Amino acid sequence: MLTAPLRDRRYRHLFCAQVTALVGTGLTTIALALLASELAGGRAGQVLGTALAIKMVAYVGIAPVVGAYAARLPRRALLVTLDLLRASVVLLLPFVTEVWQIYVLIFLLNACSAGFTPVFQATIPDIIEDERQYTRALSLSRLAYDLENLLSPTTAALLLAVLTFDVLFVLNGLAFLASAALVVSVRLPGARPGEAVQGVWRKVSYGSRLYLQTPRLRGLMGLNMAVAAAGAMQIVNTVVYVRTQLGMGESAVAIAFAAAGGGSMLVALGLPRVLDRMAQRPPMLFGGLLMAASLFPGMLEPGYGALLAMWFLLGAGSSLVLTPAGRLLRQSAREADRPALFAAQFSLSHACWLIAYPLAGWLGAEVGLAESFTVLGITALVSTIIAAVVWPREEPVVTEPGEGD
Repeated sequence: MLTAPLRDRRYRHLFCAQVTALVGTGLTTIALALLASELAGGRAGQVLGTALAIKMVAYVGIAPVVGAYAARLPRRALLVTLDLLRASVVLLLPFVTEVWQIYVLIFLLNACSAGFTPVFQATIPDIIEDERQYTRALSLSRLAYDLENLLSPTTAALLLAVLTFDVLFVLNGLAFLASAALVVSVRLPGARPGEAVQGVWRKVSYGSRLYLQTPRLRGLMGLNMAVAAAGAMQIVNTVVYVRTQLGMGESAVAIAFAAAGGGSMLVALGLPRVLDRMAQRPPMLFGGLLMAASLFPGMLEPGYGALLAMWFLLGAGSSLVLTPAGRLLRQSAREADRPALFAAQFSLSHACWLIAYPLAGWLGAEVGLAESFTVLGITALVSTIIAAVVWPREEPVVTEPGEGD
């Protein structure tokens, strides 16, 4: 059963902490757009674009630093501290009066998230040691992200009908406090320090070096780029395509985003049974090809129904890649190296988004949407082909980082 990992009290509490924090973060995303509109007016899109870039910079820069030292810190205390810091930052957002203050707080908020998320992800395989159950735990995590994407806008719309957007920041602060309380309520296995690495830079780059020395993780890096290329096209240009190209309203935009979430959820529900019978390489590479294939019809300027089908396939493809990624990382690391390796995945994958977001935005605005579909579709396809070439067909289920070079 997909819900079997929830029988473990420690995982159940951590999963609830994840869901609570995700819902709160989704509310803040919407409130932040409204705050930018209030402070910047017609420049709100520019402000949000800058804030998104700052978020990616924080993710790319901070995660390796935390990963370098996470194994030497008590996990529960670290996670709770980061949750409390996130709550404090979010609760300051209602008092913002200048755009630069948004940028500072967004950097601090996402710096804490860049520390929290990889440590959280590296803790789960130490709790759920059975690989079949861990695969199901990964699917539950993917479902949590997809449900947040579907439910947060609906929840925000209902709340904004009777409350001001500042309340959404307060609710997110409370969500982080609830997450901290759930983490406090369980005993977590302590991280085991690995071999001593001398020098600050060598410590910070240790996870990335392990990652890039492992052939199948180099394949995962290619698939990260495919996910970012396809996802950036969908996230950045859906509203432009639906409202400008097709002349439809806000509800049509929401449904288009929901189509991608629906495809992702469907795969997350069924993938554990597939992975019980085969290695993750074939479905993950198929996911990359599916994402590329979902973009190429955009060259023909499809109607709304075709766009929904494209985004459904794109969501399914992204889930085929992202859901098993944690299992791939677990198989490629000693227990002591997991925090550094999960931090490297977090940082390197978001570096791909840091490239893809502005590329999708610039192409859509300056060249055209049909051309954007073409370029990003080719990017996803080439990235998947590279992943297939560098990821060996035959390799042991569990390898030490660097094995196979």
